[in-house]
Amino acid sequence: MADPIQSDPHGFKRRGVLFVLSSPSGAGKSTIARKLLASDDTLAMSVSATTRPMRPGEADGVDYHFVDLTEFRRMVADHEFLEWAHVFDHRYGTPKAPVDAMLGQGRDVLFDIDWQGAQQLYQLAGGDVVRVFILPPSMAELESRLRGRQTDSNEVIERRMSRAASEIAHWDGYDYVLVNDDAESCFRKVKTILEAERLKRSRQTGLIGFIRKLQN
Repeated sequence: MADPIQSDPHGFKRRGVLFVLSSPSGAGKSTIARKLLASDDTLAMSVSATTRPMRPGEADGVDYHFVDLTEFRRMVADHEFLEWAHVFDHRYGTPKAPVDAMLGQGRDVLFDIDWQGAQQLYQLAGGDVVRVFILPPSMAELESRLRGRQTDSNEVIERRMSRAASEIAHWDGYDYVLVNDDAESCFRKVKTILEAERLKRSRQTGLIGFIRKLQN
């Protein structure tokens, strides 16, 4: 990966944040991700590649990079992904080159990925990764939200609920865990986490030089 360095208003540098949002399907992470992007122009979304079919209203390169299985396998073989996973009979992965480009432009990068992807990304980028897991207020509420979408069959909803239980079991692999019982409140908490993580001393790579100038 490229060195994730960003400018600071005071003239020194900081490392970019690789900000991960994960949750079971229906718990609200995509809504929160959209609100974050709309509120912060220094944050950019990592667009995943997937082998699943495009859904109505989606656009290639905006919602996902839609590729066939042969192309996805080639990308895996050529080490073009930061992380990838097999979910619900389809494959999803994070292309490395666009993330490097966004970091090079001085932007933090937002990832909407599952626990497997979060783990792989953390193994690769370590301290630059901030992992936030969003929980539903209850499993009954989660199922209600999934059914309220009216986009999935009963069989698919049952599979999503089964997978949700498995995903929740990995909550302790995250730096922050929030319960999304109110979308606006949860969004504010996520935004506060991002702002605080940007200010961590370990990310202020030019801080020592700045302090030395103050002391001279």
